Amino acid sequence: MATAAMKRGNLIGALCAAFAVMCFSVNDVGIKFLSGDYALHQVVLIRSLIGTVVFLLVIMPLSGGWRVMKTRRPGIHLIRGFCVVLANMSFFLGLAALPIADAVAIFFISPLVITVFSVIFLGEHVGPRRWTAVFLGFAGVMVIVKPGTSAFQLASLLPILAAILYATLHTLTRKIGATESAATMAFYIQFTFIVTSAAFGLAIGDGRFAGSADPSLEFLTRAWGVPAVEDYAILTVIGLTSVAGGYFISQAYRMSEAAFVAPFEYVAMPMAVIWGLTIFGEWPAPSAWLGIAMIVGSGLFLLWREAESDDDMATKGPKYRR
Repeated sequence: MATAAMKRGNLIGALCAAFAVMCFSVNDVGIKFLSGDYALHQVVLIRSLIGTVVFLLVIMPLSGGWRVMKTRRPGIHLIRGFCVVLANMSFFLGLAALPIADAVAIFFISPLVITVFSVIFLGEHVGPRRWTAVFLGFAGVMVIVKPGTSAFQLASLLPILAAILYATLHTLTRKIGATESAATMAFYIQFTFIVTSAAFGLAIGDGRFAGSADPSLEFLTRAWGVPAVEDYAILTVIGLTSVAGGYFISQAYRMSEAAFVAPFEYVAMPMAVIWGLTIFGEWPAPSAWLGIAMIVGSGLFLLWREAESDDDMATKGPKYRR
């Protein structure tokens, strides 16, 4: 029977997770909204600078001060940082061309990929029911992506790449989670975002590769420019929601049982559908609804099986996404 403290922790964790998912969802909307006017790396740089300022002024003092920057695993932090940077860029490039609900649904195969990676790289055992869920989830992706048909878009592969990179990120997190704090890992990810996006800007920010008709490629190669005054509010919001989402999802998994918190992250799916309909006029096709149901259903089944077997689920969900 759950103790009063455990129940309280689960309640606080659920509220933190729900707030984090809302932050991430708002972040997705802001990025997609700006994708037609700015270069991705410029948006990411501004977002990360705002997020870093918030981290230094608010989160760092609450997490022990400057000592959170100290680490004994700089190499793994660097690899993790590049994984999350490339995953973000892949996801947001896909978001520029795809309906937001489709992109989010495809990305949610990340728990399935983590399950596969846990067998390959960590030597964990996965039973036949979990393998069935994994195959069902990947089949759901095929339903949405429609490979081999005229409806297939290369951009639909980008959220898949993002999911694989995030699975790599969380596999690495499991290796250093016992010695590195969430604040330390969050700081080095923000640092890598700033360095990488600035490097992209110096390399291709003049727009010499721009002019493609493909919205994803144009989002990547567009020249940097001075943001319009009315867009500063959006840039500020995505900077705040990015760092707030990362902090509160960390708090959720710190304060409550991971098996209880993880399903709350799938609230992002109906939110993506709502944003797509109300802001972008997008409504998933009937086949997309089937694929969404298969992906979300298989992901939730894996989370339930983890809870049943009392496994460590700290990295089994799509958390720390941004």
